[in-house]
Amino acid sequence: MKKWLVGLSLVIAGVVLTACGSGQSSEDDSWKKVEEKKELVVATSGTLFPSSYYNDENKLIGYDVDVAKAVAKKLDLKIKFKEYNVDGQVTAVKRGEADFAANDFGLSGERAKKFSLSSPIKYSFDSMIVRKSDDSGIHSLKDLKDKKAAGEPNTSYMKIAEKYGAKAVTYDNATNDQYLTDVANGRTDVILNDYYLQKMSVAALPDIPVKILEDVYFNANSTGFLFDKENQTLKTKIDDALANLKKDGTLKKIAEQYFGTNVSVKPKQEVSEKVSAD
Repeated sequence: MKKWLVGLSLVIAGVVLTACGSGQSSEDDSWKKVEEKKELVVATSGTLFPSSYYNDENKLIGYDVDVAKAVAKKLDLKIKFKEYNVDGQVTAVKRGEADFAANDFGLSGERAKKFSLSSPIKYSFDSMIVRKSDDSGIHSLKDLKDKKAAGEPNTSYMKIAEKYGAKAVTYDNATNDQYLTDVANGRTDVILNDYYLQKMSVAALPDIPVKILEDVYFNANSTGFLFDKENQTLKTKIDDALANLKKDGTLKKIAEQYFGTNVSVKPKQEVSEKVSAD
């Protein structure tokens, strides 16, 4: 009886060890799939200046777009872009319709449980756009109460605005001129977003009487490409390519082309206030 029990124990142990061994050696095939099709499929918006937008020749360009193109070139892959709003990009990545999303993505809250980011391609902080004439009556985040905040639904910026009592006015993949014009004419009061994106947008549309609210900067942050959390082999390959692009100066060159400064390294400006969207 004892011999039989010992034998059974050894068989069970063998099964357990085999299962553990197969689990340890298993690896997600996200990079293998990309390698086999020789193409990266990237979700983006095509409307977020200067990260992803169309130029005068109707060509899709932008900081995130060009960095993604440089990554594909470094990995000897073709690249294909699919355009969605923010929620659509996230869904496309989760469903496997896109390998990653490139649209100035950061991570917070629930999204961080299901997705991961590449190594940072941009360091920045947040700011607010208001009317030039009266600053939209805003002098701090606390003044957002009862103001009309413009943005796409479910973004961290809109969650912060609503947290401070603002009323959300949502858009579906709208262009920058629509956002800025609505602030100027009073349809909305404020836009919360990334400082460098806001700076470039205001500079690109100087005839619209809006401005970045001076000295109200918050949430030092970094952004990167958005991946499904399970696709770690693909993320590792992309991170390796980004490290090489940073080392050879390609990231710096692309950053200065779009932002006039090297956003691929941490800014010297101190941003002490941290505001959670949750």
